[in-house]
Amino acid sequence: MSYQDEYRASIDNPEAFWAEKAGRLDWYTPATNVLSTDEHGIQRWFADGELNTCHLALDYHVDNGRGDQTALIYDSPVTNQQKKYSYRELRDQVALCAGMLRNHGVEKGDRVVIYLPMIPEALISMLACARLGAVHSVVFGGFAPPELAVRLDDATPKVLLTASCGIEINRVIEYKPIVDAAIEMANHKPGTCVVLQRPQATAGMQAGRDVDWQQALADASPADCVPVKGTDPLYILYTSGTTGKPKGVVRENGGHAVAMKYSMSAIYDIEPGDVYWAASDVGWVVGHSYIVYGPLIHGCTTILYEGKPIMTPDAGAFWRVISEHGVKALFTAPTAFRAIKKEDPEAKLAKQYDLSCLETIFAAGERLDPPTYEWLAETFQVPVLDHWWQTETGWAIAANMHGLESMPVKSGSSTVPVPGFNVEILDEAGNQLAANEQGFIAVKLPLPPSCLTTIWGDVERFKSNYLETYPGYFTTGDGGYFDEDGYLYIMGRVDDVINVAGHRLSTGEMEEVVGKHPMVAECAVIGRRDELKGQLPMG
Repeated sequence: MSYQDEYRASIDNPEAFWAEKAGRLDWYTPATNVLSTDEHGIQRWFADGELNTCHLALDYHVDNGRGDQTALIYDSPVTNQQKKYSYRELRDQVALCAGMLRNHGVEKGDRVVIYLPMIPEALISMLACARLGAVHSVVFGGFAPPELAVRLDDATPKVLLTASCGIEINRVIEYKPIVDAAIEMANHKPGTCVVLQRPQATAGMQAGRDVDWQQALADASPADCVPVKGTDPLYILYTSGTTGKPKGVVRENGGHAVAMKYSMSAIYDIEPGDVYWAASDVGWVVGHSYIVYGPLIHGCTTILYEGKPIMTPDAGAFWRVISEHGVKALFTAPTAFRAIKKEDPEAKLAKQYDLSCLETIFAAGERLDPPTYEWLAETFQVPVLDHWWQTETGWAIAANMHGLESMPVKSGSSTVPVPGFNVEILDEAGNQLAANEQGFIAVKLPLPPSCLTTIWGDVERFKSNYLETYPGYFTTGDGGYFDEDGYLYIMGRVDDVINVAGHRLSTGEMEEVVGKHPMVAECAVIGRRDELKGQLPMG
């Protein structure tokens, strides 16, 4: 089916379109109520369906002949370690971790905060929560105690999972003092803190609360998958809010699984068995969607990379990983490519590796600037495809639909709306604008599966932030325009959120921190253009 046919089908009859896509997954009970409206007036997908996301990501593949295929490659230049897990091995590790969580009182619907570096246990923990029907909230490793404390108070987890340290290029960051300080600050105290001791640092343990990870695993027995409803939450992921308080984006099990499966083929042109690498962090939405869930639900091999684009050991790090592991598609933020280009402008290090396996490069998280696009396209002679999405959606709003129909690339554009996203450009009064007229980017309801349906514990904030500015539309917070060919151009935020190296940061949050200093009477934080990171905060 051509892109236009697929897109029109998704807009003209979204229920039939997504029911067909949902049929590609192994539900315990397929949904008959495909799209419904809840008591808050929010539209929800697959409310009466039953499934388990961990079953789709692991058990299904083991039961259907992929047990010996590599599911996960852990590649850690900062520790000089590599480890591969087959689907069967990963399933067994996840089942045991789920049993560990169950031993510490975690049940369906309970929250678990995960504060871990880029190690296999991070991915294993996420899938273990999904296995039990528990709700994980991953916090980027290294976030300061106040940031972690805010998330503990909002998510109220039963258990916190952490490690003794994370490893940066030239230093070890001890996590346990951060965790201890955050728990001290927080009103909500997790009942148990499970600590993985890494060789690079030993964490101090608090009697009665802290538990050694390996000992807890030794005391556990494997847990089976727990069926959940399509609308039950899979995870909470906090993103910067314009008011200063982070927003807990809630992702539902059913819609998320359907969108992940569809996107792997339709956007990324990936087949089960292919090696897919999202060079991101599990603490961010790209890591959730395309290190963990998307590739595994689709039956691919995914890569968990504990390193940097440069200095681990050099600007050839990405090309080594691609060559060594046979990566078919690479997905990362433009900042990473700019850092590599700055260190190795002629791509001499790339030429040392056989990159014939690499078929496509995908960029997102921030604007792919024309010089970086041109450098990538000329150097690697493969399609370089920008796409645009948000933490709130969990997958692309606009993309070059490579798996449906590759479209001509226009530098600076994320190409066209993804099927399911009825994107319009509106003026302040909510009127639709013509081609080449810049305005507010909005998505006409219903949103497709996977998009947030609430903010954790605050449905009114969800409605006021996203649904009330333009009734009948989801407000993205970005401005832009369509050109005469229907290509979408993103011009940046229209609120006080800035984009630093692909990460959304609230200037309001930063002003709050700076304003607490006794020598500061008034302050303002703005985003200043930066060649490497896109924007830098300036106070």
